[in-house]
Amino acid sequence: MAIQNPPVSQTKSFSTVFLIEMWERFGFYGMQVLMVTYMVKKLGFADVDANLVWGAASALIYATPAIGGWIGDKFLGSRRTMLSGAVVLMVGYALLWIPTNNAYALYLALGVIILGNGLFKPNAGNLVRKIYEGDEVKIDSAFTIYYMAVNVGSTISMLLTPWIRDYVGEHYGDALGWHTAFGVCSIGLILGLINYYFMRRTLAHIGSEPDYQPPKAKNILGVIAGGIAIIAVSAYILQNQGVAQLCVYAAGVVILGIFVHLIRSSEPGERAGLIAALVLTIQTIFFFIFYQQMSTSLNLFAQRNVDLSFGIFGFEIFRWIPEQFQSLNAIWIVILSPILVWIYNSLGRHGKDFPVAAKFALGFAAVAAGFFMYGLGATTAVNGAISSWYMVWGYGLYSLGEVLVSGLGLAMIARYVPARMGGFMMGAYYVASGVAQYMGSVVANFAAIPDNITDPLQSLPIYTSLFNKLGFVGVGCTVIAVAMLPLMKKLSANHALSTLPPIPPVHNEDL
Repeated sequence: MAIQNPPVSQTKSFSTVFLIEMWERFGFYGMQVLMVTYMVKKLGFADVDANLVWGAASALIYATPAIGGWIGDKFLGSRRTMLSGAVVLMVGYALLWIPTNNAYALYLALGVIILGNGLFKPNAGNLVRKIYEGDEVKIDSAFTIYYMAVNVGSTISMLLTPWIRDYVGEHYGDALGWHTAFGVCSIGLILGLINYYFMRRTLAHIGSEPDYQPPKAKNILGVIAGGIAIIAVSAYILQNQGVAQLCVYAAGVVILGIFVHLIRSSEPGERAGLIAALVLTIQTIFFFIFYQQMSTSLNLFAQRNVDLSFGIFGFEIFRWIPEQFQSLNAIWIVILSPILVWIYNSLGRHGKDFPVAAKFALGFAAVAAGFFMYGLGATTAVNGAISSWYMVWGYGLYSLGEVLVSGLGLAMIARYVPARMGGFMMGAYYVASGVAQYMGSVVANFAAIPDNITDPLQSLPIYTSLFNKLGFVGVGCTVIAVAMLPLMKKLSANHALSTLPPIPPVHNEDL
C-alpha cells in the first residue's frame, strides 16, 4: 500500500468517497423516480410490463457489482473501477437525455446504466471498508453515514426531476420535459467527477493492489470488451421477460452456491463469519422485496389514490407531484441516520451496542408497521384518496427499517467476510439484493391495475390489500429474525474469537 505523507485522516478520505457516492445516487434516483411512470405514461406500457421491466433492470443493476468488485480487486483497482463506473453512468443518463420515445433506446440506455452501476457500486463500498478496516467501533457508524450519502443525493434529485419534468413539459412540450429531467441526472455525475478530481489526493493511499501499479493494456481492453457485452446482453434481457426471469432466478441459485462453496472451502477461523453473512444476506433479500414497492406499487398508488395536498386544520400548505412521495424515503433516512449513529456510538463506548442481527429484527418490525400504515389510511380515504400524511408516516417507519437492515448490510459484509474476499462479496451481496428486487416487482404486480379501472374507489382496495399482506409478511420476518438471534450470537462469538490477534510469546529477560 502507498504511504501518504503527511498522513490523511479517515474523515477526509471518507468524505471523498461520500461526496462522489452522493452525486452518483443523485443521478440514479433522479432517474429511478421517473422510470416506471415514464414507461406507463409516455411509452404506453401496462402496469405489469413497466413493473417487470424495471424489476429486471433493478436486478441487473444489483447483479453487475459482483463483476465490478472482481474487476476492482484483480484488474483495474478499486479507485480506477469506481471512477470508470461514474463516467459510464454519466453516458447512460445522457442517452436518456436524447428526445426519443423508442423503447429500444430505453433498453440501450438502461444497459449502459447497468454496466456503470456495476463498476461503481461495489468499489465505492469497498473503499469505505478499507478506510475503516480493523476499527470495529466506527464501522457501523461509518456505513450508516455512508448510507446517508445515498439519501442526501437522492432526496434532492427525487424532488427536483419530477418538478423539472412538469415545468419543462408545460413550457416546451411533454417529451422534452421527460428527457430534460433525465439529462439533469447526467449533469449530477459530471459535478461528482469534478469534485472527486479536486479531492483525489485524500484517497491516494486507499485502494486494492492494482491501484498502486500502472494499468495493463490487456486488462483495459478486456474490461472494455466485457462492458460492451454486458450492455448488449442487458438490453436483450430487458425486452425479453421470460429470459429475464430465468436469468434472475439462476443468479440467485448461483450466489447461494458460491456462498456454500466459500463456507466449505474457507479456513476454519473464517467459517463462522461467512455463515453469519449468509444468514443476514438471506434476511436482506426479504427486505429488498419490500424496498422494490417504492418505485413500483407505492409509486403507482401515489398516482391514483393519494391526496397530493399537504394540509393542517383544513389549510393547504403545499402540494406534491405524485413521484415526489418517493423522496420521503430519502428524507427520513437523512433524519434518522445521524440519530442512529449517535445511538450506536453511545452504546459502543459503554460496550452495550446490540448486534447487527438484532438491528435486522427491529428493522423488519418497523417495515411491517409502515405497510400497515397505508392500509390504515384507506379507512379514512375521501373519494378513494388517502391523506398524504399517511404516506409520510408510512415511509418514516419503512425508512427506519431500511436504515437498520439495508444500511447495515454493507457493514455486515465488512465485519464478517475476510478481507481477501471483500470486493467480490460486496458484489455478491448486491446480486442477492437484485434478485430480491425482481421478486419485489413480481409482488407489486399483485396490485397491477387493469386498464379498464380508472375509478380510485376501485383501485384503492387492490393496493391496500397488497400493503396489508406485506405488513403481515414483515411480522413473519421479524419473528424469524428474532428466532435466529441465538444462532447469530454464537456465530458472531466464534468469528470474534477467530479474528483475535495471536498472544505474543513471553520473553525471559534473563536470557
